[in-house]
Order: sequence, then structure tokens, then C-alpha cells
Amino acid sequence: MRVSWHVAVFVFPFGSHATPLLNLVKRITASAPENVKFSILGTAESNRPIYSGAKDDDEFTNIKAYNVSDGVPKDHVFTGNALLEQIGMFINATPGNFEKAMKEAEEDTGVKISCLLTDAFLWFAADLAQKIGVPWIPFWPAASCSLSAHLYTDDIRRLVAANGKRVEMIPGFEGLSINDMPREVLLDNEQSPLALLLHNMALNLPRATAVVVNSFEEIDPALTLDLKSKLQKVLKIIPTPSMAAASKKTSSFRVYDNDECLEWLKKQDDASVVYIGFGSVCIPPPDEMVGLAEALETCKTPFLWSLKDHARKSLPAGFVDRTSGYGKFVSWAPQMEVLASGKVGVFVSHGGWISILESISNGVPLICRPFFGDHGLNSAMVELKWRIGMRVKDGVFTKNGTINAIKLILDGEKEGKEIKENVKLLKGLATDAVKLPNGSSARNFQELLEVITKP
Repeated sequence: MRVSWHVAVFVFPFGSHATPLLNLVKRITASAPENVKFSILGTAESNRPIYSGAKDDDEFTNIKAYNVSDGVPKDHVFTGNALLEQIGMFINATPGNFEKAMKEAEEDTGVKISCLLTDAFLWFAADLAQKIGVPWIPFWPAASCSLSAHLYTDDIRRLVAANGKRVEMIPGFEGLSINDMPREVLLDNEQSPLALLLHNMALNLPRATAVVVNSFEEIDPALTLDLKSKLQKVLKIIPTPSMAAASKKTSSFRVYDNDECLEWLKKQDDASVVYIGFGSVCIPPPDEMVGLAEALETCKTPFLWSLKDHARKSLPAGFVDRTSGYGKFVSWAPQMEVLASGKVGVFVSHGGWISILESISNGVPLICRPFFGDHGLNSAMVELKWRIGMRVKDGVFTKNGTINAIKLILDGEKEGKEIKENVKLLKGLATDAVKLPNGSSARNFQELLEVITKP
């Protein structure tokens, strides 16, 4: 087969960034012509799932991974915040590490790269794309609200300097406060390498041929219109239901077998279970773990808690045994299947966008306890704008605050009912967005294919 288009995919290998970008690539390969080749450029760690999946997965026929240096010196010992140090070293290694991998991919395939599809964080791709004369398509894996916040970084910082409290100048942010903004937007660039990275990203995104956002237009029309006024092309593309529910496959291509919690869920009443999951890196501090546990034990509501074994040491003594009749602990849960089961009445989450999107896709209300990054802004949108859930009181788990939140959503006559109706409405809008041929997400996906395969 002769390759006509060669797309280089730049991966930001931290947090949950790689997951939605790699899923988008898989979706494109299923719809694009066979003569489109994808070269995934990521660190050895972020590429490992691709190598392991490629052995027996036909979806990987047109995908090959190439390693880029992570910038970490051999035998380096991390001190302090290891993750931030890793990110800093990786950023310092760019763009040279990606240029080297691009050259390797071109020599391997014998075809020049025709398009750069990259994580939006990797803004230097704008210069590389201009240098070789190809389209640059950055992918924003989070919500459009956080993208808007970064695009308005300079305005928000001026507001902070003037002691302003509200961010009313951003369309769609009416009612939100400065404290709801991502920390990196509020910091001076010299205070944080990540703040500098995100600011540079915001300054360069208007150069992109198209910006793909992991969302759907109907969730925040005002934000969508404003983004379209600032960027050349905005393509909001939500995962299709069939992909989102990919049986027992996580979006990082690993396969798990965790039927145990799904079997437990089948025995519960519809919309009765409190599902608790904080993503792969967030764990509440010990005092909050106690507050959350005490609330669950007092409510005696069925709960499913995805919690690593090592984190269970912070639970109250005897809690697991005392709640064994109505509580279930797992070290990992197939989250999309859990939320799609119809048994979950509320999802207690960290406010990460992928979790919120999965909750919306299944019509499940949220209780959010934000930790870092975009969690705070996402959680504010959940409570104040979309009205599909609430934040825990004062941003921390306490026994009484958590009890009130659970009871309000599960049993609340007025506010709880409204929250449930709102999330069902958004679920319907998300479902309509992916419908062929005229759903907004379906149309945007077709436009993305056209940009990638433009002669």
C-alpha cells in the first residue's frame, strides 16, 4: 500500500493527556483512507500500551510508535515534586526530541510528514509545522471552559492585579470568580514552567489550522462562539457512544477483567449507588478520607469505591468490615461501564474533564472535590453553569458536608430533581451531537478528516 498522507502525532505523556488523543487517532484510522499513516511520537512510557496492543489489534495497522526522549538524565534521582520535575525536563528536551523522532518516522516510511496532530500543550509544533509547510492541528483533551481561561490569561492576570473578583468579561463565565480559574492562569510565568507552557500555548493557538476540543458544542454555546471568534477553526468532537463504551478496554489500550464490581452493581437498585473515583493520581488527604468514610457509613447508601490498596490505610479502623453489607471496594473500576449500568445515582469525582464527560454521557449527577489544574473550573461549571451536580462544601470532604451533598442529589425533592433533569438533558444533547450525518460532533469529525487528507 502506498502511503499518501503521513500524520505525526505528538503526545504530552503526563496525566490523562495521552488517552483521549490516542483514542482520537484510533477513531480517525477507522474512518480515514487506508493510505493515511500515523506515527505516534511519545516517550517510551506513553508508547508502551501501543506496543503491547499492536500484537493482536487490527486497529493498529496504520499506526506505529516512535520514542522521544523524556529529557531525564540517566540515574537521575528526583527530589521534591517528581512529576513537576519530570514535566520540566521533558519540556526542556523539546523540540529537539520530537524533530529527531520525526526524521526517524520519515526515513522509516519513506514518506514526508504531511500534518502535525499534537497535544495542544506542545505549542512549539506551530513553528515546526510552519517550517515544513504542513497543517498544525492541536488537540485540547479537556473542557472548552479551561481552554477559554488560558486564552484569556492576560486579561485574567490584569484583573487579579486590579483586585477584581469576577471574570464576567469571558463569555460563558458569568457568575464565576477568580478563585475558580486554573492556578497556572493566575501565576506569573516565572513562577511555574507549566504556567509558561500554557501561556505560550494560548499565544500560539490562533496559528493552528484547526483546534480539536474533546467536547460538544451544545454544552456551552457562548464559549463555543467565543472560541470560534479567536481561532481559525474550532472542531468540538465528543467520543462516540460505541467508543466510549468499548467493552473492558480502557482508553489507554490496556485490557482489564473486572467483572466482580459489575456483578455487584447488578444486584443494586437503579440509581441508588454512590460511585467514588478520583482518577489515577488524586487521593484525598487522610482527614478527608475519614470524613467521606463517616458520611458513607452514616448514610448507609450502597457505594462502590475505586481506591488503590495502599490508600485504604487512611480509612477509619474497621470501616471496610462494617460497610461490607452495602459497600464495595475495588482497586480499579471500568468507569464507563459502571456509569452506564443505570445503578449509579451520583458520581463523587475529582472534577477531571474525562470523568465529567463520561458522567454526562450516562446521565449521572456529580459531587466534585477538585484537586488541581482544571478541576476547580470544571467543578464550578458543574455546579453554577451546567447545574448537573455540586461541589463539596468549602472544597473539602467533611462528614456533615458530604452527607448533605449525597442526600441532596439522591433524595432532594427540588434541587436534586433539577440536577437529575439537567444532566439527562445534557446527555440527550451529547447523544444528538454524535448522530450521523448532522450531529455537530459528527460534522466536525468529517471536517477533521478533510483537513488531514487535504491534497
